[in-house]
Amino acid sequence: MSITNVTALRKNLYGTVENVAQYNEAVTVTSKSGNVVILSESEYNSMIETLYLMSAPGVYEELMRAKKADPSEYEDYDPDEEW
Repeated sequence: MSITNVTALRKNLYGTVENVAQYNEAVTVTSKSGNVVILSESEYNSMIETLYLMSAPGVYEELMRAKKADPSEYEDYDPDEEW
């Protein structure tokens, strides 16, 4: 994560925004009032999706169980399967 101050950001706003968008590298902007973080939209959306999934009861436990599972236990995807 890069760190810059408001004055430096103002001088190179376009370049900073392009780097954040292209490389998904967050930038911390420091100021007298406090700090802010600039994130790419894809990084932000990823964080929001993770928070949403982790807030659903049982999802984290199920993900951890699946992570530890033996791949031979996986079932083939059947697009015609009824839910």
